[in-house]
Amino acid sequence: MPELLSAPAFALWGSPVTWLECVAAVLALAMVGCNIREIHWGWPLAIVSSLLYVGVFAQAKIYGDASLQVFFAVVAFWGWLQWLRGHRADGSALRVSRLSRRGLALALLACALAWPAVALFLRRFTDTDVPWWDGFATGLSLVGQFLLGRKFIENWVVWLAVNLVSIGLFVHKGLWLTVGLYAVFAALSVAGYLAWRQRLPRAAAA
Repeated sequence: MPELLSAPAFALWGSPVTWLECVAAVLALAMVGCNIREIHWGWPLAIVSSLLYVGVFAQAKIYGDASLQVFFAVVAFWGWLQWLRGHRADGSALRVSRLSRRGLALALLACALAWPAVALFLRRFTDTDVPWWDGFATGLSLVGQFLLGRKFIENWVVWLAVNLVSIGLFVHKGLWLTVGLYAVFAALSVAGYLAWRQRLPRAAAA
């Protein structure tokens, strides 16, 4: 089975696309579709897709994203529990909401710290040739995953930034199917934001 998944399925612009990348891409699309609709089954799909993408990214020497997929698989269990049983600090049900001003400031600070921290780590300890681009996608994805798990609408803004940068990163690496996938992700980030905005309480949506 590992040999079959690693085998080329077809080629795009001269670069082979493996069955592993194909399966991971289909599951990732289904996951985002579930997230937009607030269907909790997106989380187990995230676990499987993330584990498959560990192999895809490791082969391309995008170690930040490869490590990130392991993190995603673990955190997906937490996100699944949040969506099934989570609630806000005041005891109310976990529903789509906006970050407070303090929460927004903390999210921006987390992004500003995570990007260089991950990039410098990759530059020091791996042979990646794209530490800063990989670090940006990896660092901000950590923040986006937390915001998604807690149903903060700002997660879609973070994912849009991650997806746009990732498109350039995967073009550089010749992962053309994943380039197309992340282009779709970028569009779905906008669709997700618009869909979640409709679910906000009227005062928060204004």
